[in-house]
Amino acid sequence: MSNKRIASTETPTETLPSEKTAGTGHLDAYRVVLFNDEEHSFDEVIFQIIKAVNCSRSKAEKLTWEVHSRGRAIVFSGTIERCIYVSAVLEEISLKTEIQTG
Repeated sequence: MSNKRIASTETPTETLPSEKTAGTGHLDAYRVVLFNDEEHSFDEVIFQIIKAVNCSRSKAEKLTWEVHSRGRAIVFSGTIERCIYVSAVLEEISLKTEIQTG
């Protein structure tokens, strides 16, 4: 993500990805990892995360800061079908993703 267009004044914070399926207590088998790039603004990435995982702006901002500061972040955990969907939505604007298992 390009540093040129940071619009948020929020301080970066460490976030831990959701690793459990709601209500089951079992770890999800699949996760979507989003990788940092220098092509997209923070706002572009935030908007696309909101669109892909249906989360709050605050959550999307935290995930975006994690991607920027660590080079990658788990942005979603769930079934393979949902991970494929989330990855496809993120890749609509040429963001780089990877679906991992295990």
